[in-house]
Amino acid sequence: MKNIGIIVAAVIFTLMAVYVIIFHPSSNEFKEGDLYDEILQRGVIKVGINTDSKPYGFYDEKGNLTGFDVDFARNIALYILNNPERVEFIPVTPSNRLIMASTGEVDIVISTVTITPQRQEVVSFSIPYDYAEQAILVRKNSAIKSLGDLSGLNVGVIFGTTAERNLKKMVPTAHLRGFRNYRDAYIALKEGKIDALTSDDTILKRFTLDDSNVRMLSKGHSNEPYGIAFKKGVSSKKLKERLDSAIKDMKRKNVLLRIKNKWDL
Repeated sequence: MKNIGIIVAAVIFTLMAVYVIIFHPSSNEFKEGDLYDEILQRGVIKVGINTDSKPYGFYDEKGNLTGFDVDFARNIALYILNNPERVEFIPVTPSNRLIMASTGEVDIVISTVTITPQRQEVVSFSIPYDYAEQAILVRKNSAIKSLGDLSGLNVGVIFGTTAERNLKKMVPTAHLRGFRNYRDAYIALKEGKIDALTSDDTILKRFTLDDSNVRMLSKGHSNEPYGIAFKKGVSSKKLKERLDSAIKDMKRKNVLLRIKNKWDL
């Protein structure tokens, strides 16, 4: 199973390339509408969000979608449409979020998407709005104390994240096991089907807050800049300018800091 994640990633990028070739002819044949203007005319911004990523995006006890990403998206709507409620949230997963951004099924994706050169080949990104480190989650009684201890062990990763590629570089002898969502991976860890789970520290932290029987290794690995992802191309130029401006202003006014503090990030 360790190569499944690589195969899935290859298929995703191939599908996106095929889509661009087939449905996006040259500028001489077809001129795309400006994405920012389309959002303004529509009066609603469509935001892709992961609903299985507490404290970023999740459903609370009343069934309401909430979290850092939700609050952040509403502030983006405030900057673009002057109304934080003019948002349509569309569920995405780590496996399909880039496809949905590149095909225009959503206007933007706010879902702890790490900015990488490979991803910039298929989608555009805003400037970074936050940073994380790749971390390791293990059971409380585990003998694992460092990254090197993962050699020869089963380590869970989420399909579509940067964790698999990073871990293969750092511990090539680890046996990777892929999962579609964090909940399934966490259950597998608890049941002993995997020895560790790797992802961003900000995401894994929630499991340690809810469950005293798991712990994170103290040292993080790799730097993960988060950006807002959206369709690549000239049609997104104004949208990127507006997003970058909004993020800079939110940082200057400590809006992002207040949202992070609210969700204990």
